[in-house]
Amino acid sequence: MTLRKENAPNANTSVSSTQYLDREEGKIGYDVQGSGPLLVLVPGMGELRSSYRFLAPILCQAGYRVATTDLRGHGDSDTSFSSYGDVETAGDIRALIEKLGGPAVIIGNSMASGSGVIVAAEHPEQVTALVLVGPYVRNPKVNAIMLALFKAMMAPLWVASAWKAYMPTLYAGAKPVDFADYRAAVYAHLRQPAYGKAFSLTTQTDHAPAEARLPEVSAPVLVIMGEKDPDFKDPDAEARWIGGVLHGEVIMVPDAGHYPQSQQPEITSAAVLGFLKAVFHRA
Repeated sequence: MTLRKENAPNANTSVSSTQYLDREEGKIGYDVQGSGPLLVLVPGMGELRSSYRFLAPILCQAGYRVATTDLRGHGDSDTSFSSYGDVETAGDIRALIEKLGGPAVIIGNSMASGSGVIVAAEHPEQVTALVLVGPYVRNPKVNAIMLALFKAMMAPLWVASAWKAYMPTLYAGAKPVDFADYRAAVYAHLRQPAYGKAFSLTTQTDHAPAEARLPEVSAPVLVIMGEKDPDFKDPDAEARWIGGVLHGEVIMVPDAGHYPQSQQPEITSAAVLGFLKAVFHRA
């Protein structure tokens, strides 16, 4: 299904101050807005939780309590963790849901989708539904040379500059209205050595644990994929494979790459709100 673009919402809606989730090796930064059923929004690697700066206010206004969290080693989270990846992020998400009094709908972008799958498989009582945006739930088929080049590009010494140059390709299609400012914020963040190192380690994430848990997911699922997502050779085929495995609905977003939530927030929000209405109506 393809939806059409409408007017973008205001990205300057105020948000609550940063709160912290205590984990064994450090703290995870997050914020909470609104009241109602709990939604937990998790960005992809290299992104900040402000990746949801357009979507979160719309969900709050629709009557949901929205928690937006940074990944470990990103944003307002600590860089003291010894490991990063789908499994580790899944543990952080589950801990946040427990702290906030779940269950919750997990909205995960990129690698966070794989983490959401793991939580839903291991703790179905904590997950009302999954919204997977630009989802990585299995390792992509990449030739050895390209993989080696990517790993070299993501080395800690120059990862900030490399990611700054790479970001526009991931935002294929329409750019957010504030893309230059957001890109500058991400770059400034990654220039801090500890955060650059944490991000570099995150890029080594193995998605095999997420793929292994796909058959165990029983929660309702919505897959949202940008039609121009450059991370997949055939975005439509990948989205429909995931939707088929998880018996979920699939939405293809026009003129969007890997981040429909900020590139086409009005289209993404309409899809998410329609899905949530159906989920909570059934409940």
